[in-house]
Amino acid sequence: MAGRPRSPRAQALSRDAIVRAAVELADQEGLTAVSMRAVAKRLDVEAMSLYNHVRNKDDMLDGMVDLVFGEFHSPVIGADWRDEMRERCRSGRQAMTRHPWAIGLMDSRRNSGFATLMHHDAVIGCLREAGFSLALTGHAFAVLDAYLYGFVVQEQSLAYTGEEDLAELAGQMLEQLPEGQLTHFKEFTIGHALQPGYDFGNEFDMGLELILEGLARRLADHHQHVHD
Repeated sequence: MAGRPRSPRAQALSRDAIVRAAVELADQEGLTAVSMRAVAKRLDVEAMSLYNHVRNKDDMLDGMVDLVFGEFHSPVIGADWRDEMRERCRSGRQAMTRHPWAIGLMDSRRNSGFATLMHHDAVIGCLREAGFSLALTGHAFAVLDAYLYGFVVQEQSLAYTGEEDLAELAGQMLEQLPEGQLTHFKEFTIGHALQPGYDFGNEFDMGLELILEGLARRLADHHQHVHD
C-alpha cells in the first residue's frame, strides 16, 4: 500500500531548515521552548520527519551553536592580528546579543560542528601566523573569550535598559544610602553613570583595547626573549 504523500514542506525539509527554525524559536521563546516537537510544529511537519535530517535534539543543538559561530567574523590568517581579533570579538558580541540563549551552549557541546571548528582554527591560525607561541596563543584565546562571554553575560543581566531606566534605578538606590557614606559610589553614579549619553555597552571596546594592548606587549616580550 502506498504511503501518505509527503507535503511540499516535508519535501523541502533539510538540516539547515530545521536548525534555523530551532534558532528562531530559541530567539523568540528561549532555549527551554526548543524541542523536536516544537520545531516540527513550527515547520508544519511531523516530528518524526526531523529524524531524517538530524539524529536527535543534541544534534540539533550542535547545529544551532554552529550557526551562531558562523555569524562570528572569521579571522583572516596573515592579516593584522589585532584588527582581526577586534572584529572577531565585536561580531561575536553582536551574534550573542541576537541569540542570548547561545552563551551557555557554545562551549558546552561535546560534538562541535564544522563551522565551529573552522572558526577556532582561524583564530588560532591568525595568532600563530602573527608570531604567538602555542602557549601564548592559548593565553590569548582564553582571555579574549572570557572577556567576550563575560561582558555579554553582564550586559544581558543589567537591571535596567536605557538612560531613563538607569536614572530611575540609580535614583532609588541613592535615596536609600546613608548620608555621608559610600561617597565614591555616589560620585561615580552622579558624575559618570547618570551623565547624558552614558551606555554600559560602550565599555566593551575600552576593555577589549586594554586586552589587545597587553597581548601585544606579551608578544613583543616573547620575540625579544627568543632573539636574545
